[in-house]
Amino acid sequence: MTVILTGHTLTLEQLYEVAENHAKVALHPDSVKNVEKCRAYVEKIVAENRVVYGLTTGFGKFATIRIPTEQIEELQTNLIMSHATAVGAYLSEAETRAIMLLRINVLANGHSGIRLQTLQTLIDMLNAGIHPCIPEKGSVGASGDLAPLSHLALVLLGKGRAVYNGEEMTGGEAMQLAGLTPVTLKAKEGLALNNGTQVMTGITALALLKAEHLCRVADVCAAMSIDALLGTTDAFDPLIHKLRPFGGQQDSAKNITALLDGSELRESHRNCGNVQDAYSLRCTPQVHGAVREALRYVRSVLDVEINATTDNPLIFPDEDRVISGGNFHGEPVAFAADTLGFTIAELANISERRMEQMLNPALNRGLNAFLAPRPGLDSGFMIAQLTAASLISENKVMAHPASVDSIPTSANQEDHVSMGTIGAVKARNMIDNVCFVLGIELMIATQAIDGRSYTSSKALESLRHQVRKNVPFLEKDRIIMGDINSMKALIESATIPQVIQEFVTLS
Repeated sequence: MTVILTGHTLTLEQLYEVAENHAKVALHPDSVKNVEKCRAYVEKIVAENRVVYGLTTGFGKFATIRIPTEQIEELQTNLIMSHATAVGAYLSEAETRAIMLLRINVLANGHSGIRLQTLQTLIDMLNAGIHPCIPEKGSVGASGDLAPLSHLALVLLGKGRAVYNGEEMTGGEAMQLAGLTPVTLKAKEGLALNNGTQVMTGITALALLKAEHLCRVADVCAAMSIDALLGTTDAFDPLIHKLRPFGGQQDSAKNITALLDGSELRESHRNCGNVQDAYSLRCTPQVHGAVREALRYVRSVLDVEINATTDNPLIFPDEDRVISGGNFHGEPVAFAADTLGFTIAELANISERRMEQMLNPALNRGLNAFLAPRPGLDSGFMIAQLTAASLISENKVMAHPASVDSIPTSANQEDHVSMGTIGAVKARNMIDNVCFVLGIELMIATQAIDGRSYTSSKALESLRHQVRKNVPFLEKDRIIMGDINSMKALIESATIPQVIQEFVTLS
């Protein structure tokens, strides 16, 4: 698969293919023309010795300092080297590839002034699997992601660090092994490479796609728990949800109803007199649905941002103008990332409450306390719930919005910033915690159904058998750390929807 980039038609699904499945990328012929046209205009400005920010001047507070023509190349290289100050753990390979793709797509719009040769080298790096080592901390999210994007650009110059064929090495070594020639930057090219929102956007985009997957998986986990708890399905009746017609809520209720259809467990207690269940069961569509609605907002922001031109200054050859503005400010993505984090956390919050229902002997309708095979001698899943509680508490701490903070920098030139990359990293980490929690819930629900005298629906029985391929029945206490990790991997994979789709099409 090759993704053809125009600068304005990239989709999140294509981003996933490039980031996760290593799809190749190439420029559309129209983009080639636009990039060359814009570059010719930049060279005209330089030849005419005009004073234009970022082309013939310093940067930020140094914007008033005119740079002699013979020093412009050094200026651009110095920009990248001096700004490569990010710290912390490296971003994942998939995140790095997403960021590289988004940077290429910005440049393909033809308003950044980069040379086609430089852009093509960046494309060749991505296609060859040269992945710059980009530390995740150090961006304040206005002037874009200057520090982390500079680490990306370093490798293009044959500097910095990169991973190639699974090994970390210098950027120069990676370029040489891949048969690529490092670039010497010309006027405007440094700013074209490190000015923009692609780090926060790339991280948030991959996190969103994972979160959308988790919404469907969470419905499956909830259905399993509801059946294990002999819950009633009345709360999922479409008549209720038509009166509060949020699409996400209706989708979640529809999923749970379909997943429970034909359950012998459900039929075994249909006339038991239970009128309504705890909120964590019967309000699942309202909570899961609200998360889905929030994710639709996040997607709407990212659909725009992945095709936006966000560097500065922007070049308009047809209008004979170079305009300094603020498209690099990450506020839209910062809000989206914060929303993604604190809303997806709710999937874990309500999941843990369903665990409590299954583990508490006063609530679980005839099952052993903590589902312990030999209560007292065995602790069962008592401490697995504590792990979930710990992860949820950590998420609550991280749920504080990064975007409400701002620290002025660059001698007060950059006096309001978005902190969007902090929000993006937080959201990604919160989603990772949610995966653990949902995995623990599904493990507990499977054990609970194993303890019932009746079977669940065909869809959920199929899933139960799949879980047992990953995690054996708890016959007595054992070390279950490995089981928890296996369940997290199952939650993250495409296996659950694939197992379910034979019986139910998830919305």
